Amino acid sequence: MATVQEKIALMHAKKEHIQQGGGQKRIDKQHSQGKMTARERIEKLFDENTFVELDMFMKHRCTNFGQDQKDLPGEGVITGYGTVDGRLVYAFAQDFTVEGGSLGEKHAHKIWKVMDLSMKMGAPCIGINDSGGARIQEAVDALSGYAGIFYRNTAASGVVPQISVIMGPCAGGAVYSPAITDFIYMVKNTSQMFITGPAVIKSVTAEEVTAEALGGAMTHNSVSGVAHFAAENEDDCIQQIRYLLSFLPSNNMDDAPIVETGDDPSRMDESLNSVIPDNPNAPYDMKDVIRSIVDNGEFYEVHQHFATNIITCFARFDGRSVGIIANQPNVMAGCLDVNASDKSARFIRFCDAFNIPLVNLVDVPGFLPGVGQEHTGIIRHGAKMLYAYSEATVPKVTVITRKAYGGSYIAMCCRELGADQVMAWPSAEIAVMGPAGAANIIFRKDPDKDQKTAEYVEEFATPYKAAERGYADMVIEPKETRPYVITALNALASKREVGPAKKHGNIPL
Repeated sequence: MATVQEKIALMHAKKEHIQQGGGQKRIDKQHSQGKMTARERIEKLFDENTFVELDMFMKHRCTNFGQDQKDLPGEGVITGYGTVDGRLVYAFAQDFTVEGGSLGEKHAHKIWKVMDLSMKMGAPCIGINDSGGARIQEAVDALSGYAGIFYRNTAASGVVPQISVIMGPCAGGAVYSPAITDFIYMVKNTSQMFITGPAVIKSVTAEEVTAEALGGAMTHNSVSGVAHFAAENEDDCIQQIRYLLSFLPSNNMDDAPIVETGDDPSRMDESLNSVIPDNPNAPYDMKDVIRSIVDNGEFYEVHQHFATNIITCFARFDGRSVGIIANQPNVMAGCLDVNASDKSARFIRFCDAFNIPLVNLVDVPGFLPGVGQEHTGIIRHGAKMLYAYSEATVPKVTVITRKAYGGSYIAMCCRELGADQVMAWPSAEIAVMGPAGAANIIFRKDPDKDQKTAEYVEEFATPYKAAERGYADMVIEPKETRPYVITALNALASKREVGPAKKHGNIPL
């Protein structure tokens, strides 16, 4: 019979074996592809020496591998918890060196446990995906594993932040867990997502495409909009995740952490007084406005490469996290289209779920016209923005810098859509349509059409009619925007708004 010391030695031997994953040869192959191992990723993500591993000894019960109970160290996934910048976070990382990181019954059960714990403890959950897919030998047991993950993703949505990290292949049904989560990170040249891979597509449709072109990082960041962030490499990816977490609360009952940024809340920026061109049709970069008003000019853009006619980003005002939605006059004149509407609506709903105030910077001439947009459902997609803003109960501050026309003005959170405070710059134009176009319709049969058009433009290409009616609370000098926004956010910090009792609404998906 073994002594206690021999039993302890056996435990250490088992742990050491499991920590080697699929063995040195497979670890070397992982490194040769520019990828870390699952354990290296976990070590990089968490604060030093804080990660606590769970279920290290869990083992599958499948006998269909060609030999009973084939050795799969750690069941091909590392799970546990630790701290990131001192805050509790749960995570799992699939280990591609062990059976290609394939998901089986017990592999899934390990993931289920950390997802359940993250909900109970009110802590973010991060999933690092690097897997060949379902473990075929486990058949329906593997499929049920995925189903349980999807169910938990949905239950946790709006309760704790969920971040998916694609650091290798992610195909078939496996892509739907990341799709349900809040944010998806991908690494350029090493991560792919697709429902069916290039070989299947070629056999079914005869289309030829590479894995990178079909489902690589930039494809999903710029074309499909499936992914929110693209990283240069895995180190960059993990640093970005840690940065994102700094803007977010741990759960829907908390507020985001307040950071001492050292930026004076009363600071003004004279350059804002000249950022708007005298020509109302000339473009400018709305990111210049954002940099001028947020703490230290620092913001983290979400969906940076997708629907670039609108900007969605996290930033801070006087150390407090906010979500910014801003039209980008540099791209498509800042028009709203199908993709911009989807991008904005989802970001608005995330911020509302996690108590992050919304600041809207408006310069929008309208919804993008065209047969393609109409046939793609701009009505349905645009309605998502209306729904998201109307439903949101967090503080909402709207700043109109220039154009605010028609339905797009409403869609960018006007007073009646729930904006708590609306500010306008002197360059703001708030109207059903551009004043020159409106005058041409109103006075088309008038003999003094040109003179009346000029008078109409002079009177209505301003924010003052809206201010007279109370649709704009104030007209401010552009350089004063930062202190005015911070004052508004401070006043709104105690906002409480409760809607009618219902199970849930029916957003126009």
